[in-house]
Amino acid sequence: MAPYESDQTPGTGAVEDARPAPKRGARRRAARYAVPVTVVGVAAATIGLVPALADSGDPDLPKISAEQLIEKIAASDTERLSGTVKISTDLGLPDLGGALGSFAPDAGESGGSADPQAKLMELASGTHTLRVAVDGPERAKLSVLGKGSEYSLIRNGGEVWAYDSGSNQVYHAEGGEAPARGKQAPKAEEHAPTTPGEFADEVLKAAGDTTSVTVDGSTRVAGRDAYKLVVKPKQSGSTVGSVQLAVDAKNGVPLKFTLVPAAGGSAVVDVSFTKIDFARPDASTFAFTPPKGAEVTEADELAAEHGEDGSAAGGPGLLDGLGLPGVDEAARADGGEVKTFGEGWSTIARIGTPGGAADPEAKDAKDAGGPVDAQDFLDSLGDQVSGSFGSGTVFSTRLVNALMTDDGAVYVGAVTKDALVKAAESDR
Repeated sequence: MAPYESDQTPGTGAVEDARPAPKRGARRRAARYAVPVTVVGVAAATIGLVPALADSGDPDLPKISAEQLIEKIAASDTERLSGTVKISTDLGLPDLGGALGSFAPDAGESGGSADPQAKLMELASGTHTLRVAVDGPERAKLSVLGKGSEYSLIRNGGEVWAYDSGSNQVYHAEGGEAPARGKQAPKAEEHAPTTPGEFADEVLKAAGDTTSVTVDGSTRVAGRDAYKLVVKPKQSGSTVGSVQLAVDAKNGVPLKFTLVPAAGGSAVVDVSFTKIDFARPDASTFAFTPPKGAEVTEADELAAEHGEDGSAAGGPGLLDGLGLPGVDEAARADGGEVKTFGEGWSTIARIGTPGGAADPEAKDAKDAGGPVDAQDFLDSLGDQVSGSFGSGTVFSTRLVNALMTDDGAVYVGAVTKDALVKAAESDR
């Protein structure tokens, strides 16, 4: 069976959390307030893509089928490269004027500004320039270039270092033995995809009978000849219009990845190499020693402090590794479960158990005509909907939408608002 014929279906997983569960009222409010953070989290995990930046003139390349091109990607043995990646993200998130900062993890709890999981969330919006270097499965470096500062995430053998030059903070983790290619990396290394190849892996392993895969001519990216591979959902209801890959004609490495929304307009997220070199990077690229006076945070100390067990979130399929910050925690605190509806690109995850009581404090305040609180503010950011499930609010981006019903269930996926409502109705 060809790689794109897999009938693997997306799913989600939950990370064990040893911290005490909050009181019931707090759980409800936490679940409600987590929804916009979840949308941002998914957005961050789906980042990775910039306008084409391709050279003018399409090369004349030999004809190749979609199956042959996918096999070329899968068979690529390129493990050494360095270059510059341009990333832009346009998820259509509302301008909250920093309001979501109060919902983000506390910097002190997460390991400061050098914590990879917290730092790479910043890639959820805007345009960013990254430098990347890879030398086999044991050595890799990713640097995010800022205005007068630089953030670097480095893996060198069994160690993972992250350094924020702006704050002079360092994050350190013992990653253990490097994983084999395609295997799960240590938790300390987990981050949202940041190169075309990482995104291509996520999409192609989920493509199956619900997907159309075609070759659409050729192009040039970062000075290299490439084939254009177009991946489209066959199903209705998905917010994804197409995924477009530029694949190096010589070695099968994805050079560009663009996700176009079904609603049209500019790309939601887009990533492209602007420079790339397949020579082996110098060993000094991956060497790191904390600068004098830097504040160093150890990952194992954080794990001991917060009771983390190191298990990984996410499940197989299209959304594998994207993560849902906030919602998983809320679901566990509420004693909820994760259930999926549909398949392929139209998969919807329900987090939490329908039929629970809504937060009585919030309901009493609203019935009494009290002052506008945080819940009212968040409700104003979404669309109110109703159906056989009752009523709820849909929080939307150009890619991922989430419906939270008044009884505490959350339905989320890269699907339209109508698809979420139908899933909630079918669940009752």
